[in-house]
Amino acid sequence: MRPDLAIRLDRAARVPLANQIHGAIAAAIREGRLEPGARLPSWRDLAARLGVARGTVRVAYERLVDDQLAAAAGPAGTHVAPRLPASPPPEAPDAPPLPDMHHAFSAVPLAFQMGVPAQDAFPFKLWSRLMARSAREEAAGPVAYPDPRGWPALRREIAAALAIGRGLACTPAQVIVTGGYSGALGLVVQALGLPGARAWMEEPGYPLTRTALHLAGVTPVPVPVDGEGLDVARGVALAPGAALAVVTPGQQAPLGVTLSPARRAALLAWAERSGAWIIEDDYLSELQLRGRPAPALAALDRAGRVLHAGSFSKTISPALRLGFLVVPPGLAARVGEAAACLAPAPSAAVQRAVAAFLAEGHALRHLRRAKRLYAARRDALAAALRGAFAGAAEVEATAGLSVLLRLPPGTPDRAVARAALPLGMAPVPLSAWYADAPRPGLLLGVANLSVERLPEACGRLADLVRRFPA
Repeated sequence: MRPDLAIRLDRAARVPLANQIHGAIAAAIREGRLEPGARLPSWRDLAARLGVARGTVRVAYERLVDDQLAAAAGPAGTHVAPRLPASPPPEAPDAPPLPDMHHAFSAVPLAFQMGVPAQDAFPFKLWSRLMARSAREEAAGPVAYPDPRGWPALRREIAAALAIGRGLACTPAQVIVTGGYSGALGLVVQALGLPGARAWMEEPGYPLTRTALHLAGVTPVPVPVDGEGLDVARGVALAPGAALAVVTPGQQAPLGVTLSPARRAALLAWAERSGAWIIEDDYLSELQLRGRPAPALAALDRAGRVLHAGSFSKTISPALRLGFLVVPPGLAARVGEAAACLAPAPSAAVQRAVAAFLAEGHALRHLRRAKRLYAARRDALAAALRGAFAGAAEVEATAGLSVLLRLPPGTPDRAVARAALPLGMAPVPLSAWYADAPRPGLLLGVANLSVERLPEACGRLADLVRRFPA
């Protein structure tokens, strides 16, 4: 047998002989020991040399042909392919996207983790029944394309809930069901034809929004946020011709301030005057923990410039990947077409379950319980942090579902956040929310906390921060 085709069979192995022959010849081809175009032994000759049936060799050769490593030429025999398929690229490391925001996906929430509701407060048994009923109804329904704008019953329930809770009067025709907030953002950018435009972006502001705008070809312009929310006058000075502004007016992410009435009026006037659009990210406004939330910005819009985006990630579960977009009447047809072509609504079965959750009053009851629980946990966390840091850091109980721990200038908050993960804690570095001149701090979620263990957890966090001096 040719030395370049040395095949050693192990008849005691569990690997079939045909597989062993195929593997040996494939290795010789890939390693260059068999040159392109070289003729392989006939089935009869190789079978005789190896002491196996001709059918065994035939199976091995057919696999080589299927793998495009060899070519069969009938009576002329089988040859090494003249051009070999490209080698598979090296396996890329499995690094999660946006690591400063999400340390791991589909994992049990850690202490201080943001962006997820309380695991111990959701009515899972009730939700399981609704999901099972919805799955049965969906399975028995007609085999047809669902409305890409979303399940009609869910769109009606969303419109009704917004009228009551956010003061936003809209019709179901204006509601588009999306794949979460990110789905709504992508749909707006595509439907409005914004690539190449500039957009006001809150500073600090949600990193996902900033990254999404970049990916869509929109240039975000950081506009400072102060005690009244987005500084509209500063936005006009920085980018008067911007085509878009993305704001969180109800509870600013991450600082928690509410956009003041004067700033709301100024923002709406700017949009009407310049023909710009406003995306209202209604971040956590249905979870206002003290008093009643301010009306939605879209409720004050008389010129049809505001697109209102919300999701069920914080009230039900981010695993649903379910959100919604309310568009001005004049945009409903255009955004509906974009949804049909680019981003149709997610699973109809999930939409049915959410519609039932809203229609049967379960959502309102769950929200009332969750707000009491979150308020208590937030207050307990703020008190425990003040005790653990003893004035070494500034503690702010923001209006959202987190507490902001401001660290001394120069503290490497991203390194602190990474070092906290092995200790069972998942704070979010504040600097990741800034585009310019980041300020160090840690955002600590309150939803999944054990009040009894808070002093211990805050003590560990304080010890960790002291290991990273400014």
